[in-house]
Amino acid sequence: MQRYSQVNEVPIALAVFLAHDEYDYNDDPNTISATTLLKPLRQVILASRIPRTESLVPLADQMASRLGAAIHSGIENAWLHGREKAMIAMGLPQHVIDNIVVNPTEEFLDANPKAIPFYMEQRASKQVGKWKVTGKYDFIGDGMVQDFKSTGTYSYTKQTGGTKYTQQGSIYRWLDPKKITDDQMIIHYIFTDWQSMRAKQDPSYPQRRHIHQYFDLMGIAETDRFVRNKLALIEKYWDAPEEDIPDCDTEDLWRSEPVWKYFKNPLKTSRSTKNFDNRQDAYIRMSEDGNVGIITEVPGRVMACHYCPAFALCTQKDRLVNEGSLTL
Repeated sequence: MQRYSQVNEVPIALAVFLAHDEYDYNDDPNTISATTLLKPLRQVILASRIPRTESLVPLADQMASRLGAAIHSGIENAWLHGREKAMIAMGLPQHVIDNIVVNPTEEFLDANPKAIPFYMEQRASKQVGKWKVTGKYDFIGDGMVQDFKSTGTYSYTKQTGGTKYTQQGSIYRWLDPKKITDDQMIIHYIFTDWQSMRAKQDPSYPQRRHIHQYFDLMGIAETDRFVRNKLALIEKYWDAPEEDIPDCDTEDLWRSEPVWKYFKNPLKTSRSTKNFDNRQDAYIRMSEDGNVGIITEVPGRVMACHYCPAFALCTQKDRLVNEGSLTL
């Protein structure tokens, strides 16, 4: 059971919600989830060395996770217990509503050829050597796996999760190819920080609080290689000294792009004259001004370390702090 710190900072009425966790954890050391396979190698290995009962997590930091879980639960509850009333309100024909079934067995579908199947929150598994790989998808409709993401608009506008989404959906199909037959998946973004005024002013900003996007899946053979390669790396470094485990890369660290700050007056550096996203443009501007100023490169900021369960054991984060990329 996960333990929490800074509990007194949260009123009891809200604290119970934040501490409540319905995720179906599996303590078998040889069982690994699809989402864990997508995490950085360093995080997977080091986090395993910290017993969940000994790792204290600030209770208030659970808000994003619990809101996401609540949205998933609400969608599942609507489909399982309220879909007929909702679909009538949507104007769907009754004969269509009557044929919709959630999580049917193969025997049921064989006996009811007119059934329209949808699948939700089903966990599939596959044995790979000593490992049992598992995954619980959010939704399957018409053979297409779909995932609900409650997230900030930044993740959509910057497409920060595209590669991970493709890998996740591909692993789900690799686990359950009978149900997931489509070569694409859908991500349903539900934005937690959406602003209607900004949508009116900026056409590149999401125009609705929710939006969906298609991603091409990897082939099943390619996915199989990806899973086996990641498992091989985990085995290789499982007992390795911390300093020998490969560092997290730029994508793993959620590192922002570096900035080159140009100061026309080198004696006044409290505020830059102009910021640039590349070195060349910064030096062109300084040349145009007679080469009288200075340019300071600010490395991209790292954010992922703040949410990493291996934070306490990781020395890479100490190096990032020393170089100025990570602020604690």
